[in-house]
Amino acid sequence: MMSKNESLIVDGKRHEFVWHGPSPEEAPTLVFLHEGLGCVTMWRDFPARLSAATGCSALVYSRSGYGRSDPCALPRPIHFMHHEGQKILPELIKLTGIRQCILVGHSDGGSIAIIYAGNKTAIPLLGLITESAHVFCEEKTVQSIRRTREMFKNGNLRSKLQKYHGDNIDCAFWGWNDVWLDPDFKHWNLEEYVPGIKVPMLVIQGEDDEYGSPAQVESISRFAGAAEVLMLSNCRHNPHQEQEVAVFEAMKNFICRIKDH
Repeated sequence: MMSKNESLIVDGKRHEFVWHGPSPEEAPTLVFLHEGLGCVTMWRDFPARLSAATGCSALVYSRSGYGRSDPCALPRPIHFMHHEGQKILPELIKLTGIRQCILVGHSDGGSIAIIYAGNKTAIPLLGLITESAHVFCEEKTVQSIRRTREMFKNGNLRSKLQKYHGDNIDCAFWGWNDVWLDPDFKHWNLEEYVPGIKVPMLVIQGEDDEYGSPAQVESISRFAGAAEVLMLSNCRHNPHQEQEVAVFEAMKNFICRIKDH
């Protein structure tokens, strides 16, 4: 089992990444796409364990403005996830030599994965897993993000996140928070990309997700057709932490089934 910390330049920015498991020549690669306030280290050991359990390699990286990657310019544009899914992710996959991949995207990372998977891809895409992904902007999401803003300004959220993002703390938080609260973001919508997804898809969401309603899953399922859905009780926005055993088993079984198909 190999685990290696590295960085590479994508679109003029240095991105930190960690590689687990075999090389991309030996096995399909799980590409982990973090949430709107996430980074490499916030995935903890979940990617390494999933890599070991499935025999896949795993690429875990921090987008610009997060973790130990280079900062990004603020404010982020409304279509920043499109840029990630159509420009950054394809280039990163190419630069790391990945030949086959399965995307594992959480929240904003899941939305970015949907954009990537809904386009013609440069390499074989075997499957797609989303956790708490959004395909349109809900008022529920906006209200929760406003509350998170107050926690960051007046509570202890800043100090909690700073240990993961360091000098990127303001870039990471405000880059995410401000764009979601931009009045024009209410028109943001990814539903047009879902019908273009031609690979197996596993859609995971907590029933108590404070950032999105079941309407997100219903929309994805309606447009994707054959998507598998896992709705989890007693679970909020972070299924792989809050219902770790159930999510790990669901992901492992899904990955093993499609990679050996």
